[in-house]
Amino acid sequence: MLHENDIEHRFHLLEQAIGQASQACSAERNVPGELRDSVQRLDRHSDTAKEVLLSQDQPRIHKLMHDMERLSERARQVCINVPHLSAHMRGAVSYMHGQLMELKRDLRIS
Repeated sequence: MLHENDIEHRFHLLEQAIGQASQACSAERNVPGELRDSVQRLDRHSDTAKEVLLSQDQPRIHKLMHDMERLSERARQVCINVPHLSAHMRGAVSYMHGQLMELKRDLRIS
């Protein structure tokens, strides 16, 4: 597992990525509700995620990461399946998903 500072840094990158996806949702016209909902829920999860990650409570960390991965994957699938979304929106969601997967990998969560 990473050191606490490494976890904080990786999580900070994820928070930024979620913020970018949230801003892209706000700027984009005709965002599907499922995409908007997924990004909003990820944003809410990130509000408490840092505390959970630093708690070293493995069951809570696994549940958090599983929930966030599910939401991120849902957002990514919407971007794949909805052709009218902008490249900016797709890129923001892809980056967010990638940052989450990097954190998950670094935490060694399968």
